[in-house]
Amino acid sequence: MMAEPLNPGDDAAPGTPGTGEDICPRCGGKGTIEGGECQNCGGTGKVIEGIGGA
Repeated sequence: MMAEPLNPGDDAAPGTPGTGEDICPRCGGKGTIEGGECQNCGGTGKVIEGIGGA
């Protein structure tokens, strides 16, 4: 199984303990900015972030 590529806004790979999925702060979860793909989330509208002080 190949790991999903990380986007610039991801803190860690999906499924990493102590992380969770959140809405991309740059595009507000839309996946686009000014008509183009959001580079922070790779157009998904989601980022992986540390939770609970992780």
